[in-house]
Amino acid sequence: MWMAAQGNAAPVIIKRKKVVSGGGHHGGAWKVAYADFVTAMMAFFLLMWLLNATTEKQRKGISDYFNPTIPVNRISGGGDGAFGGESVFSEETMAHTGTGAMDRKTAATSSGSAGDSAGNGAAGEGRAQSELEDVEKALLARGGESNTMERLLRHVVTRVTDEGLVIELFDLPDAPLFNATTAEPSPVLLALSDLLADVLNLTTNEIAVSGHLRALPVTLIDNPVWDLSTLRAQATRELLEKAGLDTARMQRISGYADRKPAVSDPSAERNNRIEVILLRRDR
Repeated sequence: MWMAAQGNAAPVIIKRKKVVSGGGHHGGAWKVAYADFVTAMMAFFLLMWLLNATTEKQRKGISDYFNPTIPVNRISGGGDGAFGGESVFSEETMAHTGTGAMDRKTAATSSGSAGDSAGNGAAGEGRAQSELEDVEKALLARGGESNTMERLLRHVVTRVTDEGLVIELFDLPDAPLFNATTAEPSPVLLALSDLLADVLNLTTNEIAVSGHLRALPVTLIDNPVWDLSTLRAQATRELLEKAGLDTARMQRISGYADRKPAVSDPSAERNNRIEVILLRRDR
């Protein structure tokens, strides 16, 4: 009977049901991905704004500030903070348009002004060089006027240096500029002074005069080269002013004794000379 009852029993059905948490929203993973996307977009637009609203100097400061391997550099970063003490909205430092920024035309004008200044400086140097060369040509051209002028110009050598136009007057064996070992000018120097004053008045540049002497024997107890070179420079200045040169143009008078020989032999007569320097305007 027990077996018959067991055979007549209803079968037991076991049903397994899989429960998924989150209900109908299919979980929250998409929210994390969306939040990451929004964050990335915000960072991207923030970066674009910073690139547009800051100068190169300020961007360098931001880079130094956020770089963990490089400390904030007050020189490259530009100050105490990431912006080097400058605000993003500073009117004086903005390179691009935007809130608080300068107009592009202003920046372009500043750049153009700097370029114009450089161009004007180069043009000014060119004009100064041209003026010196014109005076040099005018002086040397006097040699063709007469035999007297030709003889005078044998005493003259010119050169253009960084300081200006150097007009060198020197002794010749048969025609010294000064009498013996004195500061008394010879007729040659008197004529040269008139010629120089006439040519130098073609410009208004300042003038320097320096005296040089040949080396005298070391056996002299009282070597006069220092005093004599200075006295000769002074005498030349006085002659030029008497010949019509404006006194206000004299910038300096110097005596170099025998310290700057013109030739290798320090005792050569060629070292007895006067240098009249027409100084550059751009110095």
